[in-house]
Amino acid sequence: MTHIPPPAEELRLLDAELWQLDARRAQLLARRAWLVAALQPKWQAPQPTGPRPAASPRPEASAPSVQNVLLVLGGVLLTIAAMVFTLVSWGHLGITGRTLVLGAVTVAALAAPLPLLKRGLRSTAESVAGLGLALTVLDAVALHGAVFLETPGAPYTAVASALLAALWTAYGFLPGATGLRLPRPAALVAAQLPLLFWAIAADAGSYGLTAALLVTAGFDTVVALRTTPGSVRVVAAIGAYGVGAWGALAAGLLTWTASGPSAAARAAALLLLASAITLAAAWQGGRRAAHAADTAEDTRAGESSDGTGHTARANGQALGLAVASGLLAVVALGGTARSLLPELWTVPAHLAFGIALLAALRLHRLPDAVRRGLAWAAAAVQALSLLWALPVVGVVVLGPLAWASRAWTGAPSNSRTAVTVDVTWPPHAEAAPLVLAAVAAVLALAVRDTAWRSRALTGASGLAWATALTLPAVLELPYPAGLLIQSAATAGALTAAMYLRQHVTALVLALVTSASLAFLALASQTATLVVLSGLIALFTAASWRLASFTAPAALVHGAALACATGAAAHWSPAHTALLVLVVPATAALLAGRLGDSRATVPVEAAGAAAGLLAIALAATDLPLLATVLALCGVITAGTAIRTDRRPVGYAAAALFLAATWVRLAGWEVDTPEAYTLPVTIPALLVGALRHRRDPQTSSWTSYAPGLAATLVPSLFAAWGDPHWTRPLLLGVAALSVTLAGARHRLQAPLLLGGSVLLLDALHELAPYIVQVTDALPRWVPPALAGLLLLALGATYEHRLRDAKRMRHFLTTMH
Repeated sequence: MTHIPPPAEELRLLDAELWQLDARRAQLLARRAWLVAALQPKWQAPQPTGPRPAASPRPEASAPSVQNVLLVLGGVLLTIAAMVFTLVSWGHLGITGRTLVLGAVTVAALAAPLPLLKRGLRSTAESVAGLGLALTVLDAVALHGAVFLETPGAPYTAVASALLAALWTAYGFLPGATGLRLPRPAALVAAQLPLLFWAIAADAGSYGLTAALLVTAGFDTVVALRTTPGSVRVVAAIGAYGVGAWGALAAGLLTWTASGPSAAARAAALLLLASAITLAAAWQGGRRAAHAADTAEDTRAGESSDGTGHTARANGQALGLAVASGLLAVVALGGTARSLLPELWTVPAHLAFGIALLAALRLHRLPDAVRRGLAWAAAAVQALSLLWALPVVGVVVLGPLAWASRAWTGAPSNSRTAVTVDVTWPPHAEAAPLVLAAVAAVLALAVRDTAWRSRALTGASGLAWATALTLPAVLELPYPAGLLIQSAATAGALTAAMYLRQHVTALVLALVTSASLAFLALASQTATLVVLSGLIALFTAASWRLASFTAPAALVHGAALACATGAAAHWSPAHTALLVLVVPATAALLAGRLGDSRATVPVEAAGAAAGLLAIALAATDLPLLATVLALCGVITAGTAIRTDRRPVGYAAAALFLAATWVRLAGWEVDTPEAYTLPVTIPALLVGALRHRRDPQTSSWTSYAPGLAATLVPSLFAAWGDPHWTRPLLLGVAALSVTLAGARHRLQAPLLLGGSVLLLDALHELAPYIVQVTDALPRWVPPALAGLLLLALGATYEHRLRDAKRMRHFLTTMH
């Protein structure tokens, strides 16, 4: 058995053990200090006591950087000196002296890099080579100024730049100069000028200059694709993109401004040349990317992320070049067709050539990136064509909205007039249905990829719908024919929504078309009634599968038909509201049949909207408004019978109350109790039932709203009533409420009734208080106030005890 000592004895033992631990720790620390001192060397070198020398500054530039800067600066200064000598001191020398000086300096500058390369001074050799190349340019300038002074500048520049390009290329391929990186890129830069200046010298015009630019871009493209050195390839790529873009833009401008078929054909030839150059570059790049991808697939174990990134970049470049090539070809062929065909067929011609690009998808010899690029180019052309046709669709769909302010003013002459009431018909819009149908056919037939197939079919159905809608206006068909075609389009969209998996788009199209058709039918009374009846039948028939959308649409069209029927019968809006109430009644019955279906809430929302419309229509006639509100209350109360719609009963009560108030206002009743008692009595009954079911419910919750609904307005009315009847009746009622609250120990009736009773009594005593106040001397009110304060002070403690008793009494009430 374990012995547990008393607390005092245990505390003494713990203190003794802690003291022993402290002593042992001090002994171990002393031993450790002795061992550390024994292990240190006996003598240490004296440490300097003066200030420590500052650390050597860290170099801000590396030695190669400093070397390159110095070499570049030296070469630039020597070039500037040579220019100054050529421009200023040239005239002081004879022909022999000039030749000797220029030849000696240029030869020396071009020969010096060879021994420097052998000694390993590559940077110095590059700087001196750059000086030599600059001197050759200065030599050409000096020769033109001294020997070829009569030669025009353009042809001399063309010949000089060609000779310099050849000279620098040969210099770069010398056995001892192959290590220089500057001559060959410089030769390629010089090669950009000969053709352009030759075209200028030959006065070749815009077409010749553009051709020179495109041929130069083709030469750059060949160099970029065939050369190995990175610097040459970069310069060639920059030249190909820059000069090629300049030439393509110039050719496109020539196509746009061509005045006839001949000019358009020449401009198209230039654009086709640009397209061919771009396609060749894309083809070569795509083949290289495919070869790199195949190589990486074979050696995937050793593949690096750099190789994958390089392949992705090559594919991206080939894709972009193929897109540009396809667009250039379409612009070229479309521009030629524009010069031969009427302006109406400009967009369809471009679209036809764009669709023709899709034939590249079947040419399996083309790299995959090129085929995808041409397909994207075709998609871009189709998208631009649809953008051109979009205003026509907008006019056809939104134009009928203008009939809302011109209802039943007479049927228009044709479908185009019907949709252009307040808008202008777009120019050359007759080709819009052809464009829409062509793109729809492409989407339906050409897209075979499973990931895009469903989206393509959705887009095709939407375009087919747009084609059907625009045909009547484009062909200027008679107004009834336009209504029939739009009705057929609505029925077709609903049918597609019922039987297709992707039914959302078709359903949206059906709803949009039905709304546009309803507005379009407003031009004629007969058309309005017939079209709305047909839409109700159509959406009702489709509700067996799409009730969540079509049933509310049928109810909306039903409300519109009720309004149209009332207007056709020459009823006033207030009487038409009674006919509109058929819609919320139908919605309530239908919602009861649907139960927990997803269509229940949309149907009820449509019915509520129709009820609000009926109330708005009857707002100008108070008796009919009261009837409409009462009928809405009946419909709402019927809805509240369902167990899941019990809270709607509050809305039904509010509608009945509003109907009562409107009826009283129609009878010109101005007694506030007539409006408040219909609220107070049901509220008190409901409060009593709730208090009986749950005795813990506060009286403020059960009775205060009902009592305040009558007592407060009556109190305000009593204060402004000069007669005695209302204050007397209000006092009796307030006294009854106060006594009832005291009898049943209910806080809300006691305080509300007592407060109203007190204020009512003050209202009755106010005249006498005023008379007494006027009769008393001026010193009496201050004296009475002082006596009151003295009395309160004398009985302060007793009053506090009474106040506590009153507070306890009130808190024990409900």
